[in-house]
Amino acid sequence: MPNETVETYDKPLRAFLISVLAPGARAPGDQVSGQDPGNGGPEEAASLAREFEGLVHSLGLEIVAHEQLKLREWSPKYGMGAGKAQELADKAVELEADCMVFDWDPSPTQQRNWETLTSIPAVDRQELIIKIFAARASTREAELQVRLAELIYSLPRLSHKYIDLSRQRGGRYGTKGSGETRLELDRRQVEQRIRRLEGELEEVRRQRQVQRRRRERQGIPVCALVGYTNAGKSSLMNALTGAEQTAEDKLFVTLDAASRRFELSRGLPILLVDTVGFIRNLPHTLVNAFHSTLEEAALADLLVHVADASDPDLERCTKTTLSVLEELGAAEIPMITVLNKIDKLDPSGIPAVPQAIPLSVRQGRGLEELKEQMREFFTGLNASLHFCFPPDRGDLAGLLHRGARVISESWDEDGIRMEARTDGKLAGQLRQYLV
Repeated sequence: MPNETVETYDKPLRAFLISVLAPGARAPGDQVSGQDPGNGGPEEAASLAREFEGLVHSLGLEIVAHEQLKLREWSPKYGMGAGKAQELADKAVELEADCMVFDWDPSPTQQRNWETLTSIPAVDRQELIIKIFAARASTREAELQVRLAELIYSLPRLSHKYIDLSRQRGGRYGTKGSGETRLELDRRQVEQRIRRLEGELEEVRRQRQVQRRRRERQGIPVCALVGYTNAGKSSLMNALTGAEQTAEDKLFVTLDAASRRFELSRGLPILLVDTVGFIRNLPHTLVNAFHSTLEEAALADLLVHVADASDPDLERCTKTTLSVLEELGAAEIPMITVLNKIDKLDPSGIPAVPQAIPLSVRQGRGLEELKEQMREFFTGLNASLHFCFPPDRGDLAGLLHRGARVISESWDEDGIRMEARTDGKLAGQLRQYLV
């Protein structure tokens, strides 16, 4: 009998998901007090549960059950009563789960207690997102950022049982065998590696700043694509520029601020930047590590907010995006909103969002309207603007002198009148003084 090649596939790890509702939560928006990891009312809980399951699927885990609990007590040992903890541990054994995944961030001590009780890894939301980032990192900067976040997270958890995904996928930095390595590290070694990575990242950030200054000297305006993760930013960039940016129906496929130059019309080149997607409750370790990538949005002349029209949590995702932009100092930058993935909806089911452009990257619908609005905006940047500042606001006149090309200036008792050509960001900051 001739030899035959038989392909074999490892089974994905089986995950038992645990979410916790706040005691007494009855309506969306209810506040959670104390140390409870609860997540508000039932509508908010259902929204977070869908997002939580999406994160787990993105990591390639198989969900065997998702337990949503409303706890009557909060204990420091497990985050819940010992009886309920034992009940969940028994269920994990019954389900033959390989790990338990919590939709909150237990303390390092609580994680160890859960692992002692169940003899399987206890994974929190923060570790889950870090592992997704580690699986997606493909450039040196992204790998450095993820590795730094991993080490900061691991520092108080050196005896934690990390789930090993190397039997599912291997070879990429930060995933294969990383848990076993961490268990062998002591605190001093981890701190040394953190300092070394911070130094390497600082060098990468300096290089990025040099690139930005070069772009500014060339006078090419910048448009950044922003929005919730998996809204379709990379697909939109590919459609507009003909780039081949990786785009999949998964969370956090893009971790790097990829840039592509293209001409909106003859003689009007712009730089389009694809940024990392946002998500609710993004771990602070990742926010800090990816600061240089996220700040691309804050330095743009125009933002295109890409929202998933087919997402049942569209409103919440939009609020998260706007909140993150405000934290980044990008709230004043002019913005165009597009509702992507309308091909998944009936025409009557497209959300009514004021001034938003309905768009389907897959079908090419709405792209011309988007480009026309972008052309109108960037063409306007080349036109001079007129400002009138209060007589006692010479600081604003100085700001315009530093950040714009001033054509004329006059001072009288009514105020400081100035004509200047400036970028969209500065014009947005001073828009209340526009004449």
